[in-house]
Amino acid sequence: MKILVAITGASGLEYGVRLVEVLKKQKHDVTVVVSDAGKKVAEYEGVKLPKADFDEGDFRCPYVSGSNPPDAVVVAPCSLKTLGQIAGGIASNVITRSSEVALKENKKLILLVRETPLSYIAIENMKKINLAGGTIMPACPGFYHKPKKVEDVIDFVVARVLDHLEIKHNLMKRWKE
Repeated sequence: MKILVAITGASGLEYGVRLVEVLKKQKHDVTVVVSDAGKKVAEYEGVKLPKADFDEGDFRCPYVSGSNPPDAVVVAPCSLKTLGQIAGGIASNVITRSSEVALKENKKLILLVRETPLSYIAIENMKKINLAGGTIMPACPGFYHKPKKVEDVIDFVVARVLDHLEIKHNLMKRWKE
């Protein structure tokens, strides 16, 4: 699969980092874009980001055009700013434009929203994305797989993203396995 993974300026960058790691290990064609805010959060939280293929303002990225859409766009984590821009049709950078392309070309769009609590505005923006065909996936881990470390919790959320991309994995035990 051709997958654009966008990492934005919300806490929880580890979800995007792990997703990129797993997808590349499985030999998917992964393009990484990290927002400027994502870089600042990574510096503050001490997270080592994967190498970005394009800056958020670099419209040479092929996935900003409907004539060359990726199979999927995953924004992990997705800040409320990015959610609002996508929901409002504001395609001002590679992340928001490739997300719009995914929606208009009927490709998968998954927004791993990492925020709590949620305002009415955020919920309405999520509703817009859902109605447009995107998937809203709050970064809410389950605990039935009995995680022993933080990485197990991260893998639970990443596993759910992979499930929605229809990509096989063995990151966690499934319910009642």
